[in-house]
Amino acid sequence: NFWVNIRLASDMVAGSVASLGYGFSLMIMAQAAIAQSVAIAAMPTFSAQHALGQNDAMRASLASSLRGILFMAIPASVGLILLRVPLVSFLFQRGKFDEHDVQLTAWALLWYAAGIVGHSVMEILTRAFYAQHDTKTPVIIGTIAMGLNVVFSIAFAKVFESLGWFPHGGLALANSFATALEATALFIVMRKRLNGIEGGHILRGAIPSTVAALVMGLCIYGWLYFGSNFSAWILTLASVVIGGGVYVAALFVLRVPELTYITNGVMRRLKRN
Repeated sequence: NFWVNIRLASDMVAGSVASLGYGFSLMIMAQAAIAQSVAIAAMPTFSAQHALGQNDAMRASLASSLRGILFMAIPASVGLILLRVPLVSFLFQRGKFDEHDVQLTAWALLWYAAGIVGHSVMEILTRAFYAQHDTKTPVIIGTIAMGLNVVFSIAFAKVFESLGWFPHGGLALANSFATALEATALFIVMRKRLNGIEGGHILRGAIPSTVAALVMGLCIYGWLYFGSNFSAWILTLASVVIGGGVYVAALFVLRVPELTYITNGVMRRLKRN
């Protein structure tokens, strides 16, 4: 898919190929920090539960993992979308990487960041299939998603161009959309296989996380507006601190149980030390 995107982007505005690479790298770094560590840690549990025929336990573990992922992926998506310009400027704007390159890369990051939730959920679900010794299903679904990604890339690029937008953003959006469909298909198949994945439990985590992320987003947006005269590194670092603090505070107000578990775990660790 990325090769196809590079091929299509090579016929677009100069710098489109590089901006896609930078934007995708930033998104996948966030996704790796959020999802891959959780997925790797959860897989032995999934494998043991499957080996013992404990479908109920695996269903609960998978639901908890997905719920935990959403608590991190949703605010990460909102944060990257809002901070795309100062973040790219802070990390890359030097030498030949000028303001135009910042805008191109930030544009790609905007649409890639919209797919963090899909990428993160897919990471957990594929591990659940692997734990069941099933690599065939993720490959089949992934192959279909790959084909759709190519179709979406061509279609979205044309739509973006017709709107007067940088068309390489359509390529990034195609990746996010195809990945979301892939994650949805994996979820449906796994839900049928386990006779449910405690959707209500997951939803009760996703709703407060979304609300808290929106509050966080408003605060970050306000800071970016009033602090527009500050340098990119001050804007970015302060936004991370402000956004993280507001998000945690909002989860506390909404009485999200995971926050209590984390706090108690940290306190127990500090007492041991």
